[in-house]
Amino acid sequence: MRNTLYKSAILEKIRNHNFVEDLNLAHEMAVNYANKVDNMRVYPDQEAIDNLKVFDEELNDQPQSTMNILNQLNTYGSPATVAQTGRRYFGFVNGGILPSALSTKWLTDTWDQNPAMYVLSPVTSKIEEVTEKWLKDLLGLPNETVAGFVSGSSTATIIGLTTGRNFLLKNLGYDAIKNGLINAPKIKIVIGEGAHSTVYKALSIIGLGNNTLIKVPADEQQRIRIDKIPELDNKTLLILQAGNVNSGSFDDFSAICKKANEVGAWVHVDGAFGLWAAANEKFNHITKDVQLADSWSVDAHKTLSAPYDNGIILCKHKEMLINSMHMTGSYIIFSDNRDGMLYTSEMSRRARAIDLWATLKGLGKNGVSELVWELHQKAIYFAELLRAGGLEILNEVVFNQVLVRFKSDEETELLIKAVQESGVCWLGGAKANGKSVMRISVSSYKTTYEDIEISAKEILRLANKSESHF
Repeated sequence: MRNTLYKSAILEKIRNHNFVEDLNLAHEMAVNYANKVDNMRVYPDQEAIDNLKVFDEELNDQPQSTMNILNQLNTYGSPATVAQTGRRYFGFVNGGILPSALSTKWLTDTWDQNPAMYVLSPVTSKIEEVTEKWLKDLLGLPNETVAGFVSGSSTATIIGLTTGRNFLLKNLGYDAIKNGLINAPKIKIVIGEGAHSTVYKALSIIGLGNNTLIKVPADEQQRIRIDKIPELDNKTLLILQAGNVNSGSFDDFSAICKKANEVGAWVHVDGAFGLWAAANEKFNHITKDVQLADSWSVDAHKTLSAPYDNGIILCKHKEMLINSMHMTGSYIIFSDNRDGMLYTSEMSRRARAIDLWATLKGLGKNGVSELVWELHQKAIYFAELLRAGGLEILNEVVFNQVLVRFKSDEETELLIKAVQESGVCWLGGAKANGKSVMRISVSSYKTTYEDIEISAKEILRLANKSESHF
């Protein structure tokens, strides 16, 4: 009988393949890339980009060897990467990747654990539990705070705002989890004009359309204006930010959260890259009382230099978070230990918390504190060099963001393009108070003061070159 059972010849070949040689080759290629990334062009040249056409192919009928797959990626993929893990990438608040996290990721990717439930991965459950405690300690958050480990702060924001919405509706006597939103009472959403676009996206996804929002004017640093915030009540979902995406500014949590707490409003803090400032006591003036909020979204793959796919939702209303993310099924086996799916919108996912655990363990408490302070000091140094060279600095450098302007919108945009094409460093552009600006994010632990000097020198050289053409 057994001989009649179907057996795939293709799968049998794959099952019998000795993949140790493949892993060794991948290791060799990865080490080679790591050794040269600091001296690569920060953005690939046109030849490398053109060579990507090699990937324009039909899917092969028969399996291709792992060796051939790796060789294709290494030969054509590696040269076309952006050196985000190098030392002179200053775009989009992208951090590097710490050795402790990268090495750990290699091992745990081999484990390929699913942290949805304790019975699926006891080790991930334990590490999520420990990492949650470390985060509360580092950021000074209330002891009742729980953490969900998600792909990024965009997802974390969706979860935080969903939980806040359901909390407010429950206090109004309406169960949105059971009844949906069709007949739900109206709640008030208050948001600063300087809020990140992902917050608007999150609100739209959870059924709180943008036309219903109360948008509060921001000051010249993109902080929400306290004097323009409407009266808060127990129907208010208020969104603040720890680190504006352009200026890096922080809202006044102390003044605003206390008022919100008094009337029962829900406060969510978008702290994608800025919340980590709370890990250093020298930032007390900009993070004071951030713990008075109800939920916080943050990325570990930005300021902290964890690998990508590493966001965190933090919430001090455990039961409401669990109820908002709850799912059922006769096959689901809950335990008395941590079941990670209860705190996120996902069930099956990477064991990404181990990457974060390794990042934190590799830095230590003092290392996290010193990392955020050093990034701040380097941003100040960058701004000073550019200002001394004749460029205008438009923001107060309160954390790791620098906004630079060169004469006019047109000249600023041309300078940004020239810098991006130079390959020496990479940075982006944005609009701030209606003006085109160069946006510099000092986010990588690898960046040295020498890297900043090299980058500033190139920016100023290109500015002078551009000036001679006008």
